[in-house]
Amino acid sequence: MTELRVGVVGLGYFSQFHLDAWRDIPQTKLVGVYDLDAATTEAIANKYGALGFVTAEQLAEQDLDIVDLVAPPPAHMELIKRFAKQGRTLICQKPFCSSLSEAKAACALAKERGCTLVIHENFRFQPWYREIKAAIDAGKLGQIYQARFALRPGDGRGEDAYLSRQPAFREMPRLLIHETGVHFVDLFQYLFGPITSVYADLVQLNPVLKGEDAGMLLTTHEGGTRAVMDGNRLMDHATDSPRRTMGELEIEGEKGTLRLNGMGEITFREFGQNELETIPVTAPIDETRFGGGCVRALCEHIVQATEGKVPFENQAEDYLSVISATEAAYTSADTGQKQYL
Repeated sequence: MTELRVGVVGLGYFSQFHLDAWRDIPQTKLVGVYDLDAATTEAIANKYGALGFVTAEQLAEQDLDIVDLVAPPPAHMELIKRFAKQGRTLICQKPFCSSLSEAKAACALAKERGCTLVIHENFRFQPWYREIKAAIDAGKLGQIYQARFALRPGDGRGEDAYLSRQPAFREMPRLLIHETGVHFVDLFQYLFGPITSVYADLVQLNPVLKGEDAGMLLTTHEGGTRAVMDGNRLMDHATDSPRRTMGELEIEGEKGTLRLNGMGEITFREFGQNELETIPVTAPIDETRFGGGCVRALCEHIVQATEGKVPFENQAEDYLSVISATEAAYTSADTGQKQYL
């Protein structure tokens, strides 16, 4: 078996989950890392037994099969220009680029250079959502009428909100939808199909932030399903680990109601009945990692797809619809009108 050689760019808070995944997947070898901060680069290189590079250009010149860009949106286009090469798989962290037009240009560039560009959208790889998707595809709920996810991470209170983990959140002019809600735009499309319209009502509750931290996003899908992301980052939900699911999901269909709770447990109540059926999650759950191990699950998918064993999910061109819906949400919030896609 040939090892796939991996480079990682951007070594901030969330990169730990990427780095752990690439280190632990048998088919991959973490070759090199780079961050704007030289001390961070050196520390991470030593920790993971990889080479630390002084410049991004030096890392880009290495023989790499996969490059994982764990960097903020303003850096995406320049990094894609630098690392996109024939035959490489390039992974870009979400939110993808700084605008729809820039994202389209990035897609065109990757295609021109013969590079596969994929977005690191990991919520759909959480084990409970893979199980829910399988139940929907098997017809367990019948026609899906509506769904609601109550986003309640409880991490946005007080003057020191986000300082300990992701301080960049405080300076984002767009937070709830652009940074977090985008996960659910992608997840709703994964579960319910293409989005045809968007309505959003957004508000800022914590005055230390620049962006919104609460509100509702309503998406309508091609098959008629309506889905609501009801988000409030100041409130919590019943769980022993707020970042496991970050909230609770309810899906109502012709045949009954499915619920996901904050423990990662799925139940189904058949229409007209009172008994709850537990739906076991068959995919591996790693409680020591973010989202049940969804980052590793996504990275393992990338490996399988790079090896030609499965089709790629979330290729950048497909992800443009997620960006369109996200931008439409802010237009809707600004105008008070539903936006059609």
